[in-house]
Amino acid sequence: MNKIKDYLQLVKLSLSIMVVFSSVISYLLVPGVGFDWWRIFLLFAGGLLVTGSANTINQVVEKDTDAMMKRTARRPIASGRMSAQEGWGFAIFTGALGVFILGNYFNWTAAGIAAFSLFLYAFIYTPLKKVNSIAVMVGAVPGALPCLIGWVAGFAPGEEVDWLAGGVLFLIQFFWQFPHFWAIAWIAHNDYSAAGFKLLPADKGPTRFTALQTVVYSLLLLPVTMAPYFTGICTFDNTAGLIGLILVIAGNLFMIMRCAMLYAKMDIPSARRVMFGSYLYLPVVLLALLLSKV
Repeated sequence: MNKIKDYLQLVKLSLSIMVVFSSVISYLLVPGVGFDWWRIFLLFAGGLLVTGSANTINQVVEKDTDAMMKRTARRPIASGRMSAQEGWGFAIFTGALGVFILGNYFNWTAAGIAAFSLFLYAFIYTPLKKVNSIAVMVGAVPGALPCLIGWVAGFAPGEEVDWLAGGVLFLIQFFWQFPHFWAIAWIAHNDYSAAGFKLLPADKGPTRFTALQTVVYSLLLLPVTMAPYFTGICTFDNTAGLIGLILVIAGNLFMIMRCAMLYAKMDIPSARRVMFGSYLYLPVVLLALLLSKV
């Protein structure tokens, strides 16, 4: 049981489930795609394996810095309960199996995007975190690609993909990550700084500029989350669609207000409210879009 718990820690199960959830919703938003439990399970499993592989590589590469931080010191590899070699073996197996599931049961375009996402997160974003805060921008790309993976997976092999609509879904999760991640970096700033990570947009740590950035990106989310209603994915011409639209607007106002409060108060409790609010925001907005599906 302890070994199983260690493997679950490697894949960061709760975070991975949230990431894969966005992929499944994006898949279900594809016109003509119905609710098929078996295919949803396969997409979920494939996405979870790829995401888990990326998270495992992240912990192998950062084992020394993880050991320096209170919030990560008890991770399996950082604490020494698991060797780096075992971590690499687990990451290679889960990553390869996940890509195979996506390619074999959906299409190889989705599988290729998943493989690219894994590479970008594990081998570009992870080492860049100690170099420059641009790492957050780079990391937001693989963080948002699950939406595109799910969308592309909804098209049959050889079928023309609607890249514009898929790009809109990608942008929703891309912009969402900035207030979400900067709130986390605000709260854990001392730990991150001690480990040499540069994750906030200002060199001096949590500043008003950082808080302003969370407000800016939360404002950008409003038009981006409205875009599906004008790209043929969603409609507000019926009751369900109208309820979905209202939920999308309400979710955005909620997020904007939380970020504005951080800008006004400049404290950790406000940053924590942004962080927890962002966890609530994303599933609510995605489910609202699904409710509004054409």
